[in-house]
Amino acid sequence: MLALSAEGILPRVDYAIFADTGWESRAVYDHLDRLEKEIATPAGIPVLRVTSGNIRNDALDPGHRFASMPLYILNKDGKQGMTRRQCTGEYKIKPIKKKVRDLLGYPYPQRISKSVFVEQWVGISTDEFHRAKDADVRYMRNVHPLIDMGWSRSDCTRYLTSIGLADTPKSSCLGCPFHGNAQWRQIRDNSPAEWQDVVEFDAAIRQGNARANATGSKLLGQAFLHRSRVPLSEAPIDHVTAAEKAALQDGADEWENGVPDGCSPWACRGDTAAPERSDFGLAT
Repeated sequence: MLALSAEGILPRVDYAIFADTGWESRAVYDHLDRLEKEIATPAGIPVLRVTSGNIRNDALDPGHRFASMPLYILNKDGKQGMTRRQCTGEYKIKPIKKKVRDLLGYPYPQRISKSVFVEQWVGISTDEFHRAKDADVRYMRNVHPLIDMGWSRSDCTRYLTSIGLADTPKSSCLGCPFHGNAQWRQIRDNSPAEWQDVVEFDAAIRQGNARANATGSKLLGQAFLHRSRVPLSEAPIDHVTAAEKAALQDGADEWENGVPDGCSPWACRGDTAAPERSDFGLAT
């Protein structure tokens, strides 16, 4: 959407916002730098980078309040579960809202004038139309230009290839539990340092996040990044047996390719940020 706007195919946007969880791959940060230098800046579009902190560091800091990641849990009795997903709301939606309020001139907790709102573009294509959601505050109105253009993921890929961006990486936390085996292999095989990082993190969160343990809310079972619920260093990321695929049934593709919906703000099937007190009852 940024490239389409810079090229004049879509209207010129005032800003592009990147919500940084602090734990993206080096490839994503390098790509963002390239987009800013080669596309956004020449077109006069500021790229704003916002953050609520570093999700990896926060999970391991006993003194820091932590919005939980969707970790895979194996209880002592063998039953399986998952922790709540709160990270999208805390590390993506929350800092975007804060920046939007600042841009509008109404920093929290000021009440926003009835006539003031932003039009926010969300990059959902036609084959993901079910992910399109309205914003949860009235001073932000979500628009989905790719759907309006009738563009599928394939159309987006062809366009990116035509402008020299065929190598666009997927944005996600390095240690996101929603990675599929293909994504885990990509990290292991192409970035040894980042693989070591996620393996160490996986071991460090075995008993849950540090803050919960420090406050007496210990995890009853064990937590894992990989859906097999074994340490990431031992997880079957190279091979999924026929029995495992049969057990997964319709979810077999997710085992290899990851959860298709991802964690994009206003497009994931998980949580949203805790609402601001002044978010309710406000006209735009």
